[in-house]
Amino acid sequence: MPVVHSFDPPERFVAGTVGEPGSRTFFLQARSGVRVVSVALEKQQVQALAERVDELLDEVMDAGRTDAVVPAVAPLDLEDTAPLEQPITEEFRAGTMTLSWDPEDQRVVIEVFPYSEAAVVGPDQADEEVEEPEPEELLLVRLPPGAARAFVKRSEQVLEAGRPSCPFCGLPMDPEGHLCVRANGFRRRDP
Repeated sequence: MPVVHSFDPPERFVAGTVGEPGSRTFFLQARSGVRVVSVALEKQQVQALAERVDELLDEVMDAGRTDAVVPAVAPLDLEDTAPLEQPITEEFRAGTMTLSWDPEDQRVVIEVFPYSEAAVVGPDQADEEVEEPEPEELLLVRLPPGAARAFVKRSEQVLEAGRPSCPFCGLPMDPEGHLCVRANGFRRRDP
């Protein structure tokens, strides 16, 4: 049986980073009381999770399948701009994540499983049946709709706080400079 880090609901569930833009490490962090669980993940995973949570809440609102109030935007009283809880101890690196709506409890359910090499399927294995190994642990978070919208808002802010985008090619610019392919790959020199 896997170790389940369950938060139903957490006092705090946020995405955050450690490090300078361009070399940041992204984390999901859940807290209830003194218990804190931090899971490392990729920037693209944070973006995909935030987008999908937002879409799920919109689908629930549009379908009218709930008696609970699903806010269209994050409630101001749930806004969280505080840094991640310290010290950050990585429980595991995120691999597969699942997302669902629990109509009985009116909650968004997020499950984060650890990354596993055995779960990676190569192009030559596409037709084969691959049995995923049982995870040793997982993070399970059940969020009320308002807290889920607040998670989305903070995640968007964390993602936007990275390196600025080049106005020509859209790629991230480093503080040391940027080789822009739209400008023929040459750096402009200051006179």
